[in-house]
Amino acid sequence: MQDNTATVITGTGCYIPEFVKTNNDFTSHNFYGADNKFLDIEPHIIVEKFKKITGIQERRYAPSNIESSDMAAIAGQRAIEDAGCDPETIDQIIVAHNFGNVTKHTIQTDVLPALASRIKHALKIKNPSCVPYDILFGCPGWVQGVIQAHAYFKAGIAKKCLVIGTETLSRVLDVYDRDSMIFSDGAGACVLEAIDSSTTRSGILGCSVQSHCGDEIGYLNMGKSYYPDSDPRIRYIKMKGRKVYEYAMKHVPEAMKICLDNSGVDITDVKKIFIHQANEKMDEAIIKELYKSFGIANPPVNIMPMSIHNLGNSSVATVPTLFDMVLKGRMPEHKLNAGEIVMFASVGAGMNINAVCYRL
Repeated sequence: MQDNTATVITGTGCYIPEFVKTNNDFTSHNFYGADNKFLDIEPHIIVEKFKKITGIQERRYAPSNIESSDMAAIAGQRAIEDAGCDPETIDQIIVAHNFGNVTKHTIQTDVLPALASRIKHALKIKNPSCVPYDILFGCPGWVQGVIQAHAYFKAGIAKKCLVIGTETLSRVLDVYDRDSMIFSDGAGACVLEAIDSSTTRSGILGCSVQSHCGDEIGYLNMGKSYYPDSDPRIRYIKMKGRKVYEYAMKHVPEAMKICLDNSGVDITDVKKIFIHQANEKMDEAIIKELYKSFGIANPPVNIMPMSIHNLGNSSVATVPTLFDMVLKGRMPEHKLNAGEIVMFASVGAGMNINAVCYRL
């Protein structure tokens, strides 16, 4: 056990597609329910209610000539440049996703070869000791990749990792399902390095991970289109929104509290919380419940940066993208300084939850 090493983020990067899909674009859609029955409600009313619940006004979709692995390679390259490191010194490339590459206008997932292998190829890394691999962990995949890199550092197995979250959810959507408006595309990355703890105050302070696979197993799944005459052999991403909300409210604040306890961090010392951009009202309620568990009625103002309003829910990419945007000054209302403590947290399919406390 390498207790004298600190897991430090030395560089970040992201790729945000340029194509904007607005809420207004959905007002011409015909929506159906899970029972395959037409929703006899004006589409603009459905869209307006959706905005009030999720906070989403716009989302980004990748262009047809860009795959998940392409976005990941761009985000990864930007993180490497930000870290100022030699790509050949990277020991592991850990890539979180859920659907691999899905070519535009198809629904078939392509994970052969693994996205991480494609990204190593795209980055032109020749070192055979640089090991690329994918992880499937639902929306918390990128945070889990960070936790895995931290574990490898502590075990003395690796010294430098590139961790990426990438997704093109726009290509696995059922356009007849109201929930299709939630999801989006993007990629975020970071370079993590094992650094002698005597030379830095920065690094991961602690983490927590939980998984519930009982009745929760089907809250997010693949299912046929809600359109009654659709081909039942073609599957799309499906979500039981109310169940996900109830699950998150019950378990996510608890997992975040465990993370703080494991880290020896007081809630009042946390400067920012980077939580998975799933749903504005849900995220706000989770943070409120977390502070309430510490006897604090209201969270500090500006504790939680949010990108969901304009970027939607890009699954594994939301947390690293949001973190990069804040670090790079793209959200000037949120500033970070060396020595401050932040938390990363996510929840998603599995159902899985994780959290990490990190000192800048």
